[in-house]
This record gives sequence, C-alpha cells and structure tokens, in this order.
Amino acid sequence: MKDVRVLLGDITQSDCDCIVNAANKTLLGGGGVDGAIHRAAGEDLVKECATMGGCETGEAKITKGYNLKAKFVIHTVGPVYSGSVQDALLLGQCYKNSLDLAKKHNLHSIAFPAVSTGVYGYPPEKATKIAVDAVRQWKENNKEYQIRIDFYCFSERMYAQYILTLKNTNY
Repeated sequence: MKDVRVLLGDITQSDCDCIVNAANKTLLGGGGVDGAIHRAAGEDLVKECATMGGCETGEAKITKGYNLKAKFVIHTVGPVYSGSVQDALLLGQCYKNSLDLAKKHNLHSIAFPAVSTGVYGYPPEKATKIAVDAVRQWKENNKEYQIRIDFYCFSERMYAQYILTLKNTNY
C-alpha cells in the first residue's frame, strides 16, 4: 500500500507528524530507540515525561517532539517477550493505541520502530507480523482517516523482515 512504507534509517530523523517511542514504563528514557529519541529530543522531553505518571504495557501517551523534526512523540510500552498469547495481544495494542492517539490529535503521518524487538526480546518474525496485522486492522476500522505509516528499521535485518512480512501478508 502506498500509505505504508518500510524505511531503513534513524527514526529520530523522520520528518513526519509523530514518531513512536518504544518506551519503558517510566517514560524517562532508556537504551535503544528510547534513549536515542530522548537524546535527540533534548532534556525538555524528559521533563514532560516526568509529569505523566509512567505508562502501562500496551498503552500509549503523547508528548511534544521538542528538538525532533516530528512535532510529537507517542510513547508506547511493549511487552517483554515470554511467548505467551498475552504478549501478542499487548504488542498489537501498542500499535492500535498509538494510531488511535495520532488520530485523536489529527496527525497524518507516523513512524514506528520495531516495538519490543530489542532488549525486550520479541522475535522479529513474530513482532513484524503482529505490527502489520495491527496496522491493517486499524486502517480497516478507520477507512475515513488518512494517515501515512512508516515502519522505521535501524538494521538491514529488520528492514528485510518487514519487507518479507508485508509480501507474505499481501499488504
């Protein structure tokens, strides 16, 4: 689909309305994409996040983008992979809730990292299928809303996995 893209690069450089942060429950920064987004956005992001009371797994919260090209950051907390059915449901909720928040704030372009695939250990082949399925379902349920969705991949391996998943799901 023309409104869903897979990109290889640094999500902090994305020129879209909002980027999604694969955050931890504190929302105060961490490693991987979370740390990169916090460093690129600057200290005001941490100050705003400190007022939000954290975030539960599967939920999403929005902040300003500060020093990023993106106007907003949507923070979502993915599950730590254990192989349970609950993990898949929570990961799907990360994408759905992030898209719901983007729509609520009238945002029309969003960049997702590969949520939960770093230190949270979600296998990329499973995580990409959940992400693509969640986006497809959301778009089917929100046909009237136009939004460009970018899956940002930091590694060539993840990029190849997203391309394969989109091909295998005929999306």
